[in-house]
Amino acid sequence: MKVAVVGATGRLGHHILEILEARGHHPVRISRSEGVDVITGAGLNAALAGADAVIDAATGPSPDKDESIAFFSAAAQNLHEAGERAGVRLLVTVSIIGIDGFVGGYSAGKLAHEQATLGGPIPARIVRAAQFHEFVDQLVAWGRQGDVAYVPRLRTQLVAARSVAEVLVDVATAPEFVPDRDATDRALLEVAGPREESLVAMAELLVARRGDAITIEGVSNPDDPDAVLSEQGALLPSAGAILTGPTFEEWLATNG
Repeated sequence: MKVAVVGATGRLGHHILEILEARGHHPVRISRSEGVDVITGAGLNAALAGADAVIDAATGPSPDKDESIAFFSAAAQNLHEAGERAGVRLLVTVSIIGIDGFVGGYSAGKLAHEQATLGGPIPARIVRAAQFHEFVDQLVAWGRQGDVAYVPRLRTQLVAARSVAEVLVDVATAPEFVPDRDATDRALLEVAGPREESLVAMAELLVARRGDAITIEGVSNPDDPDAVLSEQGALLPSAGAILTGPTFEEWLATNG
């Protein structure tokens, strides 16, 4: 199959490309560095020519709510329009577990992304993922102030980006793929790691393994309208989710 990958140079996209190639498919790289812009539409018609499916793994450029909504809505609309002209049969978009009740920033943008993806003319599937293992290091860096790193008190079921990429490729290349035979919503899947973990505890594990002499302190952001939801477990997967390894500790042993 010929599968176009939006966000091909990103954290998730490069794994998707590798998996597609390893399975004998023909990936098409879609990114600004490749001369294709899903927001302006530049180069999109040519990039999608002959594609059977599209995997949209692009990330937004801003955490601002309005900017995120505008970015993701435009991307989905342009992919549907150009994809329909090209004869694309399936659009698969990655999203975030549990965002239905979230109202702030990037989450609001991803929810709009889901709605625009499912509302277009091309049949679509949404794969909602838990936070990536790689997310822990990023949050430690963002929250670091001297010898202390302030990390959100967040309950999650961390998952490896490559594991999510494998599910995205499964869905894009086998549209009938439904891991839970009792699943009632074929348009929406969830993928998460094998067990619930505290982001604060995983940050402590990360810095300990690296021998970094800093203190991890869990915090709640009073300016984040979704902080309470995150702390109460709204980002945890539902009963029908695909649970896949490795655990964060196992992943860290080979990627730390």
